[in-house]
Amino acid sequence: MLRIEIDGAPATPELLVPGLLANYGHFTAMQVRGGRVKGLELHLRRLDEGNRELYGEGLAGDRVRELVVRALGEVRDAAVRVVVFGVEEPSVLVSVRPPAGPPEGPLRLLPVDYARTLPHVKHLGGFDRLHHRRRVREAGFDDALLVSRDGAVVEGSTANIGFLDADGGVVWPEADWLHGTAMRLLERELPSRREVVPVDGVGRYRAAFLANSLGVVPVSRVGDVEFVVDEAGVDGGGVVGAGVVGAGVGGGGVARVRAAYDAVPGDALG
Repeated sequence: MLRIEIDGAPATPELLVPGLLANYGHFTAMQVRGGRVKGLELHLRRLDEGNRELYGEGLAGDRVRELVVRALGEVRDAAVRVVVFGVEEPSVLVSVRPPAGPPEGPLRLLPVDYARTLPHVKHLGGFDRLHHRRRVREAGFDDALLVSRDGAVVEGSTANIGFLDADGGVVWPEADWLHGTAMRLLERELPSRREVVPVDGVGRYRAAFLANSLGVVPVSRVGDVEFVVDEAGVDGGGVVGAGVVGAGVGGGGVARVRAAYDAVPGDALG
């Protein structure tokens, strides 16, 4: 950890403990590169909307930017988390850590029946989500895929999931999910649509991927359905399901999605 500040001052136990023990609040996580952030306006909008939902008042983007710039100091590349916490009088915590990238893929996802409270808010309190992630790893998978009670795909434990159809278009599940910043950016950059995705029907898609502020990572398996991934680990292909191997599909799959996200320019913090 490089540093933590609360409302522009160094964090102290007196400032941290009362609000964080209540485990009430919301946050956003962003990657800073060269003093810039992809989708900065989306992160600021998320904080403002979350604040209105949980505290009944907005959170000025200029204030957030000022606090982030102050916490960064001379640091140009970092993983920054802005946390608004507290029950009555919310405080703004900014943590600065070394920069991070997406996990090494491809990833294997195990569907679990779980619905987050207020799924449209990136709120504190991830016990259930982290518990499911631990359990699926014990079962030999990398992460959990959240599924609604009626069997519809929702999202990953910490990322949106997208699928590629036969024409290479991006399909996002129509569900009660967190509309992530990476998802919003990709919707601007690539042909996209939303549709209900039954978990028992994911095999009809040619590829799958997870996307969040860390980047885009391919998915090689959802339950017992496997997606073909090229040797580089980034390209979508055919599907393996019920013991039948689908024909490979070329033309740039998840690699194209990743390239589109990587090409989005960052917005200056200062």
